[in-house]
Parts: sequence; C-alpha cells; structure tokens
Amino acid sequence: MADAPFFQAISITKTYPGATASGVKNISLDIEQSKITAIIGSSGSGKSTLLKLLYGLMSPDEGVVNFRGERIWGPEEKLIPGHDSMKMVTQHTDDLNLFANVWDNVAAMLPSTNVKLKEEKTEQVLTQLNMMQLVKQRVADLSGGEKQRVAIARAIITRPEVLLLDEPFNQVDTSFREGLQHDIRQIVKETGLTVVMVSHDPAEVLSMADELIVIKDGGIVESGHPKSLYKNPLNLYTAELLSNCNILNTEEAKVCGMQTAKEYIVVYPEWIRISKVLATNSWTVKQVLFKGFYEDLILENQGVLLRVVNDESEKYTEGDLIGIRIKKWLEY
Repeated sequence: MADAPFFQAISITKTYPGATASGVKNISLDIEQSKITAIIGSSGSGKSTLLKLLYGLMSPDEGVVNFRGERIWGPEEKLIPGHDSMKMVTQHTDDLNLFANVWDNVAAMLPSTNVKLKEEKTEQVLTQLNMMQLVKQRVADLSGGEKQRVAIARAIITRPEVLLLDEPFNQVDTSFREGLQHDIRQIVKETGLTVVMVSHDPAEVLSMADELIVIKDGGIVESGHPKSLYKNPLNLYTAELLSNCNILNTEEAKVCGMQTAKEYIVVYPEWIRISKVLATNSWTVKQVLFKGFYEDLILENQGVLLRVVNDESEKYTEGDLIGIRIKKWLEY
C-alpha cells in the first residue's frame, strides 16, 4: 500500500458515559511524516483521549485509525496495547528504574545480543539529548526535567517511527524546558522522527510545532501552521488558547476607539502602542508586571482594562497617564 497515508484518523468517535458529554466526536486528521504535530485545547477538550486513540491505547466507538494503510489495533485485540512502531511519553515517569543510573535505564531498552552496538546507540541518544554528564547518576537523584529526558531517551532509542508526547513538559522547570524542546526538534530534523504532542501551553506549541490542531468539546475547530493560527485565528477560542489577549465587548471596544458589529473584539497586547505624547492621555497605569526583558502594563479607562506589552522597562509607573494606539484587532 505504497500510496496509503502515513498516519490517519478517519471519523473517530470515543465517548464516556456520564451527565457531561466527553471524549472525541467524528474527528478526521492526517499526521504528516517527519513533522511535529501539536494538539492543543482547554482542559477536558478531548486532546489526551485523541492521543490514546492514535496510539492504540483505546479503541474508537466509531471510525478507524490507520498507520501506513493498516488499522491500529486496540487493547481488545492486542495483548500489549500501543502500536509497535510508536512510543508514548507522558508527564509521569513511573516506569523508570529509580535505583539504576541513567545509562542503564536507557540501555535496558535494547537487547544485549550486540554489546558494542548497544553501547553506541545508548551514547548516541544520550548525546542527542545532552545527557552524557548524567550517565552515572541514579534516576532517583534527578530533577523532574532530567527524569523527563531519561523517559524520552528510553522511548526513542528503539527508533520508533512516531513519538507521542502527552503534556511532556508539565513537570519540567522553565530552565530545562526550552533546551529539551530544542533537542526534540533537532532529533526530528536529524532522524525523520514523527512527533505528535498534546499540550495546553501556547509557548510550547508555537515554538515547536509544524502543524497545530485546535480541539474543543471533542471536535477539531481549526488547524494549520502555528504562525498562521496565532496571527489570524478563525475562532475566539483559538485566540484565547494561543495568546494572553484582551477580549472586549462592543461597549468596551468603543472606549478604545473601535467600532464593531460583532460581539467581541480581540486585541493582542503587542498590538497596542503606548506613549505619553499621544493625543489622548486617558489611560491610567494600574499595574506594572515585571517579565524580565519586558513588562506587562495593566491600563484602565472608564472601567475597561487592557494588558499591554512594554519593552522599555521602568519607563512607566503606577498612576501614570498615557495614550494608546491600537494598530490591529480581530472581530468575532
């Protein structure tokens, strides 16, 4: 089946019993080979259920998941659930041997029929994930981020075609997170690994993903390249997920000098220009939130609050009167 899609879900539905409907409903998608596809949604949207269906940890009530043209078997048909060409890593690292060192935890995933090859592959994977300095440490003594690296190393050392990540960076400190994300992108580039990840963090998906799938109430609301979805989301829901945006109703929009026939206006903080010399200094600085190399200013006018990005730190203080100019907005 040379012309079969690489990895595909066709009209899959999985519902859970209860007063509140949950699960996924009639989802169809194609996962592109050697790319990072991210699934993002609010809590309870069905994104983790979708990932388990793709891997074969669950069977859909309706529809089918195919890998290279063949249906993925569910737990009712397969003694050890999960497709043999795939590996899944979650935010939990319960399967690690806490009392063995990092090297032994990773090497244990390979057979000992060729000891030299086993050592070479273990060193290669640990080098790719920048872990060679940790090889002699017990897993029990590692930080959460370091344990996550060990779990990912164990997953990819067997050279799966697809790596599935379920909230992989939840327990990872900020200092480790960006490095780990960079390492995964580099591995995808070097090896052709296909990654499907679930996240609720916009910073993760915007910086890592090649394709973004937005899921709400068990269904896909839109998909596309992260940059396109960030700049021009079709839905208010997507804008809220991907940015810390200002959401204004029609009356609040008028205070900002905007007219709309739609119900809501969305303004990203970086789309607002601020100055003490603008014509109308009618906005009061209510809070200055230090963010490192920039600040978030919370501005107020007639009861309307706006969050604005200020890259000139310490220029404004609470109580200052300033003017604003909104250069772009979205209407919903």
